Amino acid sequence: MGPRCGTRTTKCQLLATSLCAMLLGLSIATLSTVTHCGLHFTLISNIAFESNSYRVIHNAAFYIGICLGMTLILAALLSSVATVRESECLTAMGFFCFALAFCGLIPAAFWRYTHRTEVEDSMMDVYDFVYEEVRKNASSFRRQELTAIHETFLCCGKHSPFGETGDVEHRTCPPGHARAAEEDCLQEIQDFLKKHMDFVFVLLTITICFVVYGMILTSFLCFSIHFSNNLDRKGKYTLRER
Repeated sequence: MGPRCGTRTTKCQLLATSLCAMLLGLSIATLSTVTHCGLHFTLISNIAFESNSYRVIHNAAFYIGICLGMTLILAALLSSVATVRESECLTAMGFFCFALAFCGLIPAAFWRYTHRTEVEDSMMDVYDFVYEEVRKNASSFRRQELTAIHETFLCCGKHSPFGETGDVEHRTCPPGHARAAEEDCLQEIQDFLKKHMDFVFVLLTITICFVVYGMILTSFLCFSIHFSNNLDRKGKYTLRER
Protein backbone atom coordinates (compact mmCIF):
# COMPACT_ATOMS: atom_id res chain seq x y z
CA MET A 1 0.00 0.00 0.00
CA GLY A 2 2.90 2.34 0.72
CA PRO A 3 4.41 2.53 -2.80
CA ARG A 4 0.92 2.57 -4.36
CA CYS A 5 -0.09 5.49 -2.17
CA GLY A 6 3.21 7.23 -2.97
CA THR A 7 2.58 6.93 -6.71
CA ARG A 8 -0.94 8.31 -6.36
CA THR A 9 0.43 11.19 -4.29
CA THR A 10 3.00 11.89 -7.01
CA LYS A 11 0.25 12.01 -9.62
CA CYS A 12 -1.78 14.49 -7.56
CA GLN A 13 1.29 16.63 -6.95
CA LEU A 14 2.20 16.58 -10.62
CA LEU A 15 -1.28 17.68 -11.63
CA ALA A 16 -1.14 20.56 -9.15
CA THR A 17 2.38 21.49 -10.28
CA SER A 18 1.30 21.38 -13.92
CA LEU A 19 -1.58 23.75 -13.17
CA CYS A 20 0.79 26.19 -11.42
CA ALA A 21 3.31 25.88 -14.28
CA MET A 22 0.59 26.67 -16.80
CA LEU A 23 -0.46 29.76 -14.85
CA LEU A 24 3.17 30.86 -14.55
CA GLY A 25 3.69 30.30 -18.28
CA LEU A 26 0.65 32.43 -19.05
CA SER A 27 1.92 35.08 -16.64
CA ILE A 28 5.35 35.19 -18.28
CA ALA A 29 3.85 35.38 -21.78
CA THR A 30 1.41 38.10 -20.72
CA LEU A 31 4.11 40.09 -18.94
CA SER A 32 6.36 39.83 -21.99
CA THR A 33 3.57 41.10 -24.25
CA VAL A 34 2.69 43.96 -21.89
CA THR A 35 6.35 44.92 -21.63
CA HIS A 36 6.79 44.80 -25.39
CA CYS A 37 3.65 46.79 -26.18
CA GLY A 38 3.46 49.05 -23.11
CA LEU A 39 3.77 52.76 -23.81
CA HIS A 40 6.52 53.31 -21.22
CA PHE A 41 8.72 50.76 -22.98
CA THR A 42 7.89 51.27 -26.66
CA LEU A 43 8.37 55.01 -26.34
CA ILE A 44 12.01 54.56 -25.35
CA SER A 45 12.62 51.64 -27.70
CA ASN A 46 11.35 53.53 -30.77
CA ILE A 47 13.75 56.44 -30.30
CA ALA A 48 16.30 56.10 -33.07
CA PHE A 49 19.98 56.62 -32.41
CA GLU A 50 23.02 54.44 -32.96
CA SER A 51 23.78 53.40 -29.38
CA ASN A 52 20.21 52.61 -28.27
CA SER A 53 21.08 49.39 -26.45
CA TYR A 54 17.66 49.32 -24.79
CA ARG A 55 16.03 48.41 -28.12
CA VAL A 56 18.04 45.18 -28.24
CA ILE A 57 17.11 44.31 -24.66
CA HIS A 58 13.48 45.21 -25.33
CA ASN A 59 13.15 42.88 -28.33
CA ALA A 60 15.19 40.06 -26.80
CA ALA A 61 13.12 40.09 -23.60
CA PHE A 62 9.90 39.75 -25.60
CA TYR A 63 10.98 36.77 -27.69
CA ILE A 64 12.64 34.98 -24.77
CA GLY A 65 9.61 35.56 -22.56
CA ILE A 66 7.18 34.25 -25.18
CA CYS A 67 9.32 31.15 -25.80
CA LEU A 68 9.61 30.44 -22.06
CA GLY A 69 5.89 30.93 -21.53
CA MET A 70 4.92 28.62 -24.40
CA THR A 71 7.42 25.98 -23.25
CA LEU A 72 5.99 26.03 -19.73
CA ILE A 73 2.42 25.75 -21.02
CA LEU A 74 3.42 22.82 -23.26
CA ALA A 75 5.22 21.11 -20.36
CA ALA A 76 2.16 21.53 -18.15
CA LEU A 77 -0.22 20.15 -20.79
CA LEU A 78 1.98 17.15 -21.57
CA SER A 79 2.49 16.35 -17.89
CA SER A 80 -1.22 16.57 -17.15
CA VAL A 81 -2.20 14.28 -20.02
CA ALA A 82 0.65 11.90 -19.20
CA THR A 83 -0.50 11.68 -15.58
CA VAL A 84 -4.09 10.88 -16.53
CA ARG A 85 -3.20 8.40 -19.29
CA GLU A 86 -0.11 7.00 -17.55
CA SER A 87 1.87 7.42 -20.76
CA GLU A 88 5.62 6.91 -20.50
CA CYS A 89 6.28 8.76 -23.77
CA LEU A 90 4.23 11.82 -22.79
CA THR A 91 5.80 11.88 -19.34
CA ALA A 92 9.27 11.87 -20.89
CA MET A 93 8.24 14.68 -23.22
CA GLY A 94 6.89 16.65 -20.25
CA PHE A 95 10.20 16.20 -18.45
CA PHE A 96 12.06 17.36 -21.55
CA CYS A 97 9.91 20.52 -21.80
CA PHE A 98 10.45 21.27 -18.10
CA ALA A 99 14.19 20.79 -18.59
CA LEU A 100 14.13 23.04 -21.66
CA ALA A 101 12.33 25.75 -19.68
CA PHE A 102 14.84 25.34 -16.86
CA CYS A 103 17.71 25.88 -19.30
CA GLY A 104 16.11 29.15 -20.38
CA LEU A 105 15.06 30.39 -16.94
CA ILE A 106 18.45 29.98 -15.25
CA PRO A 107 20.38 32.22 -17.71
CA ALA A 108 17.57 34.81 -17.62
CA ALA A 109 17.55 34.98 -13.81
CA PHE A 110 21.36 34.93 -13.68
CA TRP A 111 21.59 37.77 -16.20
CA ARG A 112 19.19 39.88 -14.17
CA TYR A 113 21.14 39.15 -10.98
CA THR A 114 24.53 40.02 -12.50
CA HIS A 115 23.27 43.01 -14.53
CA ARG A 116 21.08 44.64 -11.92
CA THR A 117 21.02 48.11 -13.44
CA GLU A 118 21.73 47.51 -17.13
CA VAL A 119 18.11 47.87 -18.24
CA GLU A 120 17.62 51.01 -16.16
CA ASP A 121 20.92 52.50 -17.35
CA SER A 122 20.16 51.82 -21.01
CA MET A 123 16.77 53.52 -20.76
CA MET A 124 18.22 56.52 -18.92
CA ASP A 125 20.93 56.79 -21.59
CA VAL A 126 18.19 57.15 -24.20
CA TYR A 127 16.54 59.89 -22.18
CA ASP A 128 19.86 61.69 -21.72
CA PHE A 129 20.46 61.57 -25.48
CA VAL A 130 17.05 63.06 -26.32
CA TYR A 131 17.35 65.68 -23.59
CA GLU A 132 20.77 66.84 -24.80
CA GLU A 133 19.63 66.90 -28.42
CA VAL A 134 16.75 69.20 -27.50
CA ARG A 135 19.00 71.37 -25.36
CA LYS A 136 21.59 71.78 -28.12
CA ASN A 137 19.59 72.34 -31.30
CA ALA A 138 15.92 72.46 -30.27
CA SER A 139 14.92 69.94 -32.94
CA SER A 140 11.13 69.84 -33.22
CA PHE A 141 11.17 66.04 -33.73
CA ARG A 142 13.30 65.42 -30.65
CA ARG A 143 11.24 67.94 -28.70
CA GLN A 144 8.11 65.94 -29.46
CA GLU A 145 9.83 62.76 -28.27
CA LEU A 146 10.98 64.43 -25.05
CA THR A 147 7.52 65.86 -24.41
CA ALA A 148 5.99 62.41 -24.91
CA ILE A 149 8.43 60.93 -22.37
CA HIS A 150 7.55 63.63 -19.84
CA GLU A 151 3.83 63.05 -20.32
CA THR A 152 4.16 59.26 -20.07
CA PHE A 153 6.37 59.13 -16.99
CA LEU A 154 4.76 62.24 -15.42
CA CYS A 155 8.10 63.90 -14.84
CA CYS A 156 9.90 67.05 -15.89
CA GLY A 157 13.48 67.12 -17.17
CA LYS A 158 16.63 66.75 -15.13
CA HIS A 159 16.76 68.77 -11.96
CA SER A 160 19.73 71.00 -11.31
CA PRO A 161 21.45 70.65 -7.92
CA PHE A 162 20.94 74.41 -7.57
CA GLY A 163 17.19 74.08 -8.05
CA GLU A 164 17.16 75.89 -11.37
CA THR A 165 14.78 75.04 -14.21
CA GLY A 166 16.15 75.11 -17.74
CA ASP A 167 14.55 76.23 -20.95
CA VAL A 168 14.10 72.59 -22.01
CA GLU A 169 11.82 71.95 -19.06
CA HIS A 170 9.71 75.01 -19.81
CA ARG A 171 9.11 73.84 -23.40
CA THR A 172 8.60 70.11 -22.90
CA CYS A 173 7.05 69.54 -19.46
CA PRO A 174 3.41 68.41 -19.48
CA PRO A 175 1.06 71.32 -18.78
CA GLY A 176 -1.39 71.09 -15.91
CA HIS A 177 0.60 68.51 -13.91
CA ALA A 178 1.90 70.17 -10.79
CA ARG A 179 3.34 66.94 -9.45
CA ALA A 180 5.19 66.16 -12.68
CA ALA A 181 7.06 69.46 -12.51
CA GLU A 182 8.65 68.33 -9.24
CA GLU A 183 9.77 64.87 -10.43
CA ASP A 184 13.19 64.25 -11.94
CA CYS A 185 12.81 62.08 -15.05
CA LEU A 186 15.96 60.07 -14.50
CA GLN A 187 14.80 59.16 -11.00
CA GLU A 188 11.28 58.37 -12.20
CA ILE A 189 12.55 56.11 -14.98
CA GLN A 190 14.90 54.33 -12.59
CA ASP A 191 12.20 53.78 -9.95
CA PHE A 192 9.66 52.58 -12.50
CA LEU A 193 12.02 50.06 -14.08
CA LYS A 194 13.40 48.86 -10.75
CA LYS A 195 9.93 47.89 -9.55
CA HIS A 196 9.17 46.23 -12.88
CA MET A 197 12.43 44.27 -13.01
CA ASP A 198 12.19 43.22 -9.36
CA PHE A 199 8.77 41.77 -10.12
CA VAL A 200 10.21 39.96 -13.15
CA PHE A 201 13.03 38.48 -11.03
CA VAL A 202 10.59 37.25 -8.36
CA LEU A 203 8.40 35.66 -11.05
CA LEU A 204 11.41 33.93 -12.59
CA THR A 205 12.54 32.62 -9.18
CA ILE A 206 9.11 31.18 -8.38
CA THR A 207 8.90 29.62 -11.84
CA ILE A 208 12.31 27.98 -11.46
CA CYS A 209 11.17 26.33 -8.20
CA PHE A 210 8.06 24.88 -9.85
CA VAL A 211 10.02 23.78 -12.92
CA VAL A 212 12.57 21.90 -10.79
CA TYR A 213 9.77 20.24 -8.84
CA GLY A 214 8.04 19.34 -12.09
CA MET A 215 11.23 17.74 -13.38
CA ILE A 216 11.52 15.64 -10.22
CA LEU A 217 7.90 14.48 -10.36
CA THR A 218 7.91 13.68 -14.09
CA SER A 219 11.16 11.73 -13.83
CA PHE A 220 9.82 9.70 -10.88
CA LEU A 221 6.54 9.00 -12.66
CA CYS A 222 8.33 8.11 -15.90
CA PHE A 223 10.48 5.49 -14.15
CA SER A 224 7.43 4.17 -12.29
CA ILE A 225 5.53 3.68 -15.52
CA HIS A 226 8.56 2.16 -17.22
CA PHE A 227 9.08 -0.47 -14.54
CA SER A 228 5.33 -0.88 -13.93
CA ASN A 229 5.79 -0.21 -10.25
CA ASN A 230 2.52 -0.02 -8.39
CA LEU A 231 0.50 1.55 -11.18
CA ASP A 232 -3.19 0.78 -11.23
CA ARG A 233 -3.22 -1.29 -14.40
CA LYS A 234 -4.78 -4.55 -15.28
CA GLY A 235 -2.56 -7.32 -16.49
CA LYS A 236 -2.78 -9.03 -19.83
CA TYR A 237 -3.91 -12.61 -19.97
CA THR A 238 -3.33 -15.20 -22.68
CA LEU A 239 -5.37 -18.38 -23.00
CA ARG A 240 -3.49 -21.49 -23.97
CA GLU A 241 -5.00 -24.63 -25.39
CA ARG A 242 -4.13 -27.92 -23.76
